[in-house]
Amino acid sequence: MTTTPTSDWLRLDQQICFALNAASRAFGGVYRVLLKDLGLTYPQYLVMLVLWEHGDLPVKKLGEHLRLDSGTLSPLLKRLETAGLVRRERSARDERSVEVRLTEDGVALRERALEVPRRIIAATDFDLDEIQELRTRLDRLTAALDAATEDTH
Repeated sequence: MTTTPTSDWLRLDQQICFALNAASRAFGGVYRVLLKDLGLTYPQYLVMLVLWEHGDLPVKKLGEHLRLDSGTLSPLLKRLETAGLVRRERSARDERSVEVRLTEDGVALRERALEVPRRIIAATDFDLDEIQELRTRLDRLTAALDAATEDTH
């Protein structure tokens, strides 16, 4: 294991947060191109992924999956609703809760979206094992940072 001298800790190229941010911005550029044909932004795509996976969900549960609060999620849902991909309806069981449902167009869009992950994988030049390993490490990092944040509150 290599160690970085303490004097280098504040160098930009030593910051994991910067490396993650740069990778995220690079992903954003690739996704922007790929999602243009679907008429989705990256955040809208994430909403659709959750709905394709889980089906109808209350807004609160959708926000939990995406790690977004309702103030951030509501404008996304409004744009998806305007595009005819989702419907928001008050829950019959609990009028305080709003359910998000895919429309027929939203369900149909899934077929066209299947090409996106394949093209992302191709863009990374990683094999599937490397991608899974990276995902596992990022999940561990996220869990550790969540725990560190909880410890400080």
